[in-house]
Amino acid sequence: MLNLLVIIHLLVLTALAEEIPDYNKPFAPIFTDKPFYSWTDKIKITILAPSWNTDKNLIDSIGDTESYSIKISTGEHSLEPYKFTETDVNSGIFSAEVVLSGFLHDANGDGNFDTNPRTSGEGPNNGFLEVDRDSFITISFEFADGVILTESVPVSWNVGTIQFTNDEFFSDEQISVKVIDADMNLNPRTLDKIQIQLYSNSDLTGIMVDAVETLESSGVFVGTISLSQSSTSSGNRLHFVSGDHVFARYDDHTLPKPHSVYDNVKLLTTARINSSVPPIERIDNSFVRLSDSFGNDLNSFSAGNQLQIVGTVTNLQEHKHGFVYLFQVKNADGTAESIAWVGGNLNAHQTLDVSQSWIPKRPGDYEIQTYVWNSIDDPTALGPEMSIAVNVN
Repeated sequence: MLNLLVIIHLLVLTALAEEIPDYNKPFAPIFTDKPFYSWTDKIKITILAPSWNTDKNLIDSIGDTESYSIKISTGEHSLEPYKFTETDVNSGIFSAEVVLSGFLHDANGDGNFDTNPRTSGEGPNNGFLEVDRDSFITISFEFADGVILTESVPVSWNVGTIQFTNDEFFSDEQISVKVIDADMNLNPRTLDKIQIQLYSNSDLTGIMVDAVETLESSGVFVGTISLSQSSTSSGNRLHFVSGDHVFARYDDHTLPKPHSVYDNVKLLTTARINSSVPPIERIDNSFVRLSDSFGNDLNSFSAGNQLQIVGTVTNLQEHKHGFVYLFQVKNADGTAESIAWVGGNLNAHQTLDVSQSWIPKRPGDYEIQTYVWNSIDDPTALGPEMSIAVNVN
């Protein structure tokens, strides 16, 4: 008889679901792991309910009965009743997860739906819930008869961002670009992928690269490529010429209001590519020689007679390189009497003579200076400055 009374007592406690409930002062705050969510996020929910810790030696559960149920809902879809389990023996803290399954939508612009919207599951970790672009997730817990505690969190799409990991890269290092777009975390239980277009000034078509999510449910994607000046673009290799910029483009097809569901925006970012060889070591600049109009070397110079200033440049690179060769003639007072330049391109290891005519107007001492620059607009020295002294009779 005594055993029967004990069993009846336990059944009563189980039915009431709490050992010493205080219905007049319900205490069961509801927490979510984020203040807002995207349409295919995973929601982690915690309910602090110590009075529902009915067995101090076991893992208890709440919410999965018709009375004192937990409901997770949004719009026209809901999970009810949904089971929460205690995080540890005698903790009084109950948790569950629900994966938002979005709605039918082409999230990357390829013409195919990228989601599988569905509402199913009984908890604590097997729930899927359909949700619109702009909505609210509401968690309600019937703490006691007529006492329902609720918490709501918003759901919305986001505008993505794209950025290279550095503003400038050297040609011998890998280039990484990062996209942050929580809306493309389409499966929060695995690593998702998105596509990014990367191109350079020398290859405007470029390549399409997979960017992989850094962590499950992070919504952060990173794509990495290598560079080549001698090979065409292919796979994860991008062709470039020294001085190019590299560009990255990501098309965001999941935009918040006031955009429509079918709008998209192209997100762009850029970085500069620099050769791993220091600029000053890219082109050899030799001492000039002076000749007549037929190319014969001159050893003496007279005022009023034309002469040719001949410089020699050699591309020390394994690839084509543009350059500007600048001549400057200064008199004994340091005043520039003649300035001229020649621009062009040098193939890999090509040597080229460049010349400029000069007619000294009067006898005296002169200095001829030569420079090799990246361009007139970008006077980055590609080789050492050279100079010679000339005495004109």
